[in-house]
Amino acid sequence: MRPLALLTDVSDLDPRPAVDLLTQAGFDVEVLELDVNPAVPESARRAVAAVGGYAHLGEEFFAQVPDLKFVALTSAGADMVDLQAAERHGVQIQPLLGAATEEVAAHALALVLAVERGLRVTEQVAAGAWSEAYQHMPRRLSSCTVGVLGLGRIGAEFARLAQPLFGRVIGYDPYVPAPDGVLPVSFDELISASDVLSVHMPLSDETRALLGPVQLREMPPGASLINVSRAEIIDQQALLAALDEGRLRGAGLDVLTGEPPALDDPLRNHPRTVVTPHVGYLSQGSLTVYQEQPARTIVHWWNSRP
Repeated sequence: MRPLALLTDVSDLDPRPAVDLLTQAGFDVEVLELDVNPAVPESARRAVAAVGGYAHLGEEFFAQVPDLKFVALTSAGADMVDLQAAERHGVQIQPLLGAATEEVAAHALALVLAVERGLRVTEQVAAGAWSEAYQHMPRRLSSCTVGVLGLGRIGAEFARLAQPLFGRVIGYDPYVPAPDGVLPVSFDELISASDVLSVHMPLSDETRALLGPVQLREMPPGASLINVSRAEIIDQQALLAALDEGRLRGAGLDVLTGEPPALDDPLRNHPRTVVTPHVGYLSQGSLTVYQEQPARTIVHWWNSRP
């Protein structure tokens, strides 16, 4: 019998490249919609591997597929997986690393420039206003310090892109040394010294609400906050309060809670936010990697088993 591989959900990706790769490698394939219905059909319960998307994979899922040994994710973050449950069931979890390092770093820099240069003014221009619409006084970036929270692949690439623009680049990461051109500082120093703070941390119990009311109050007055990682790293109510009170100049956000967030989420159209729909990863090149690499990873795992 051919081994069975699952696609747990398809999210925004075309499943056909993964299905074709797995089928050609000798797998049967079933495409599920666990983000809509968490029940695994009987025909899929003999699966040995899965491509994991945005659907939550926890105890209920792993209990339904007792032969499952390997999950290749379509993202670098593993916050959609209960890793303790996976370990209890003997399932190896493989994140997708490096698929969109360049894209996410560039997107973070684009959000910095949009916030710092007040590019939301284009909405007023489109509505008929002109110079009178521009009430945002930009700063000279060479006089500013940019802080990088998280110095992994994406954070390090963002720091490299930011260095020619900013007077100083500082960074904090408890596990990764600072790359060339980045001054390593403590977490508290990062918060208090960053005129622009860009978040590049994975979501975990350690980082959830890492930036809360205390940290946002300690940022320099008029600072900008950029988040292309996970919304839950920042206390959303504290962020809203800092924007409403004008303590923050603005926020550039590629992530919000819910995704898609509630229509009445006040951060969606706040006058001090620039919001994009979690597309920092997106390019034609990265899309191919997201669609194909997890399936290739499963094939490699299967063929290299002891």
